[in-house]
Amino acid sequence: MSALDPPGGRKAVAVWSIGVAVYFVAVIFRTSLGVAGLDAADRFHVNASALATFSLLQLLVYAGMQIPVGLMVDRLGTKKVLTLGAVLFTTGQLAFALSPSYEMALAARALLGCGDAMTFISVLRLGTRWFPARRGPLMAQLAGLVGMAGNLVSTLVLAPVLHGVGWVPAFAGSAAAGLVVLVPLVLFLRDHPEGHAAGDAAQPVARGAGGGFVRRQIRESWSEPGTRLGLWVHFTTQFPAMVFLLLWGMPFLVEAQGLSRTTAGGLLTLVVASNMALGLVYGQIVGRRQSSRIPLALGTVGLTALLWAAVLVYPGDRAPMWLLITLCLVLGSCGPASMIGFDFARPANPADRQGTASGITNMGGFIASMTTLLAVGILLDATGDNYRIAFSTVFVLEALGVTQILRLRGRALSREAAAGRAVVPAPRAPQPEQVSRACPLPETSGRGPQ
Repeated sequence: MSALDPPGGRKAVAVWSIGVAVYFVAVIFRTSLGVAGLDAADRFHVNASALATFSLLQLLVYAGMQIPVGLMVDRLGTKKVLTLGAVLFTTGQLAFALSPSYEMALAARALLGCGDAMTFISVLRLGTRWFPARRGPLMAQLAGLVGMAGNLVSTLVLAPVLHGVGWVPAFAGSAAAGLVVLVPLVLFLRDHPEGHAAGDAAQPVARGAGGGFVRRQIRESWSEPGTRLGLWVHFTTQFPAMVFLLLWGMPFLVEAQGLSRTTAGGLLTLVVASNMALGLVYGQIVGRRQSSRIPLALGTVGLTALLWAAVLVYPGDRAPMWLLITLCLVLGSCGPASMIGFDFARPANPADRQGTASGITNMGGFIASMTTLLAVGILLDATGDNYRIAFSTVFVLEALGVTQILRLRGRALSREAAAGRAVVPAPRAPQPEQVSRACPLPETSGRGPQ
């Protein structure tokens, strides 16, 4: 471990836990519409395209905020950005609960998306500041795992509460979670341990201000092939599961496959559970063998496409339950695979560009998700709810992403090897103290919920 590496330890775990709790709540709010899509359509009297606009606008704001948030984190530090994010997404969730019209509900989701956009990159930065660099791949997967746990809460807790007490009590009540995490965030979170402040806000200010700093950060980050490769890996791997969980999974399983809401909710839960289990596996594999990154990413894309094709072309009106279960298990690998994108951006950029590089990378999957969410909604309306045609959009975007990954991988890996910045796994088994450090997160270049 380098002398400049943060020490980790119990205090680091405690501080990281505060940050990741904020991210956990943000994911609950982000995915809450996924279990309420049909209820939202009834409440606001909208069709499939208008329903898709909720998630589309939320993701549009999220994706559009990634580079600005990365710049903010690099300049202002984690605590200020994370606090602002918590205030915004809590306000957005409460406003969504009380919105009397479709237009006001759209505005509320946009506000929620803005706050949500500030969480993950901030948590990645927090992990980099508090834990040793060699923990990056596993720590990023742990952050993503916590995010998926938030998705699980939406499916297992919010869905039955919504159907039990109604729209306003369920969404307004959930907004209280934002206030719960805001208190320890303001009182106890610190950007870095003492003596490890290098690369924080003071450095960019000294090097330049205003537009010059912004342009330089973006230009230098984008010029690295590893950053662009990270974006395309994230783009290609994340969106099939996100589209399924965020909006279209429940309608597809209920309307196209004829399942009850309870059974469909169980399958959505299976996606989340698979994601959480595979996240640890992917993190261990990448941490031990960096050469596995491209095969893991492309293998996940190929398997996802194969299972989607099997479900969509299955003879008859409905796919058998065993095939739907297999699809959901495979969709669980999309989140962990998307985190690999940050493992290309991280070694390609120095510490003072990690927030910006992470923001660029994190845009990928959300741009793909936005595109697919909108395309599926439009095609459903145009074809009379033909899900087979609508979900064919998945294959188009996967093909585009794979083409870009294959185009960029040679340059990115060559430059990474030449620079000597690749993350090297620890050669020995961790001691008890080191194990306690593994409970944290990634690096500022870390990795998504994604």
